[in-house]
Amino acid sequence: MKILFVSAEVYPFAKRGGLADVVGSLPKILAEYGHDVRVVMPAYRSVEDAYQSGKWSITATDVRLSVPIENTTVESGVFESVIPGSEVPVYFIAKGDLLGRPEIYGYDDDAYRFSYFSRAALQLAVEALDWRPDVVHAHDWHTAPTVTWLATAGTADDRYKNIPTLFTIHNLAHQGKTDWHIFDYLQIYSHSLEEEPYGRVNFMARAIYHASKVNTVSPTYAQEITTRQGGADLDGLLRYRKSDLSGILNGLDYDVWNAAIDGKLEQNYTADTLHLRAANKAALQRMVGLPERSDVPVISMISRLDWQKGLDLMGEVVHRLLEGQAGEAQFVLLGSGEAEYEEMFAQFVRRFPDKASATLAYRADLAPLIYAGSDMFLMPSLFEPCGLGQLISMRYGCIPIVRATGGLADTVWDAQTGFVFDGYDSGAFWHAVQRAMYTYNTDPDYWQTMVRQAMQQDFSWYRSARDYERLYQEMAG
Repeated sequence: MKILFVSAEVYPFAKRGGLADVVGSLPKILAEYGHDVRVVMPAYRSVEDAYQSGKWSITATDVRLSVPIENTTVESGVFESVIPGSEVPVYFIAKGDLLGRPEIYGYDDDAYRFSYFSRAALQLAVEALDWRPDVVHAHDWHTAPTVTWLATAGTADDRYKNIPTLFTIHNLAHQGKTDWHIFDYLQIYSHSLEEEPYGRVNFMARAIYHASKVNTVSPTYAQEITTRQGGADLDGLLRYRKSDLSGILNGLDYDVWNAAIDGKLEQNYTADTLHLRAANKAALQRMVGLPERSDVPVISMISRLDWQKGLDLMGEVVHRLLEGQAGEAQFVLLGSGEAEYEEMFAQFVRRFPDKASATLAYRADLAPLIYAGSDMFLMPSLFEPCGLGQLISMRYGCIPIVRATGGLADTVWDAQTGFVFDGYDSGAFWHAVQRAMYTYNTDPDYWQTMVRQAMQQDFSWYRSARDYERLYQEMAG
């Protein structure tokens, strides 16, 4: 099959969250299964800089696009590379003043930026490359305009007519709301949806409404988003499409996340050589400025500092943890985000300098050592479509403590591969931390059994890729 991936993020070229990891991994496995997969993303400034420096072997092509926008056409260039470790081509739509900005998101005209990108991605594949995909796979609201355009204006052009679309929801909370003029911009004529206030367009809703199939990134999250509590005001529309809605668990790229070969670790190890893991704990403590102690657990969190991640529960729990209410422990944070949460963790470091460390940034070089050097990993999310942190932590032998929501509920087994709590409150979270601390301190043999069981779980992309393959085949007939 010919499968076109359209995404705002692709690892390693641009990454803000799990979306990049999915689109940087899944196409590689589908290509191994014999499919012709191509990926399109915007050429942000980082991509253009990488082209200038030779990073990632990005090359300029002779393709020029003339994208019909409103009553004119807008020119774009195209760069090309491949997803590392594969032969899957990645095309970058280059439009410097619109797409080639320093940040991926956060601009007032994001709806117009990604609408232009989405239309250009389709034109690149079908017209410039003369490659009509059997399926277009669009990811999150940024590429929802591909789905909407194909289902409306695209039906008038035989080159695009009847191309099936799969729309994957990575995070329902971000929906791409903008003004109705966007349809003039895209040369679309359409009716409004119940989910759209007068004069407004909701691209997430549009893609859910128009896509051939809709899926999200874990079975539990697929159920949660059809409820009033989890549906972010789109639950009615999702219930309407329920027969076409499915949940496929994200996988983990074991070529990237593998403690046996990870070059960023102090010492590589496997589930059969767990005694070697201690070297990473000591290295982590040195790197973040904490006392080197093998007799206390290191408890960590790697996260965007965002309300979704359960940060309002963290204050009380981390305070009690650092006061020693469940026994002595050290706490390590890596992440950045909302100022109030950054300040909260900075205060912990000031008050408990020998027990707490906070790196208020995202450092890809430090993250693997935190997973390999920590004993427990915190994910008290309010909602979590899938989550990669818990998958990586288990792969590295770090026991996750998670709330039973979305993909966390689908991947962590209580008292077997982690510790799970249900209610979204600090008391339930603290009780789970206490249970983990008690097990760690009183039953080291069972703790080691849990660590081995966690490391031996199979969350590779191969199984999930087969599920996507079946969806594509259903849509393509």
